[in-house]
Amino acid sequence: MPKETLAELEFLVLLAILRVGDQAYGVPIAEEIRRRAGRSVARAAIYVTLRRLEERGLVSSWFGDPVAERGGKARRNYRVEPAGREMVRATRDAFRSMWEGLDPVLEEV
Repeated sequence: MPKETLAELEFLVLLAILRVGDQAYGVPIAEEIRRRAGRSVARAAIYVTLRRLEERGLVSSWFGDPVAERGGKARRNYRVEPAGREMVRATRDAFRSMWEGLDPVLEEV
């Protein structure tokens, strides 16, 4: 039975959280994806993806301390759970397997 893998945006969001750290929230997650993947993603799409990942147990969230620049509102922070790390590895492995041997094909003109 094949292992489940992540959709592209799910994969990018999880990778961004891992890079940003355990107190990642929407804005730095979107910025990390833009900076590293060259892809602009609407924050709404990030939050929908985060909610779906949390429902699947791949990330968890909590509210941090209130922040002055947000008018005293707390940010929702995210961390990747062990199941999320396993899905990242499975997705990476699937892409590596699919990529294997394609370099010569991609270099053809």
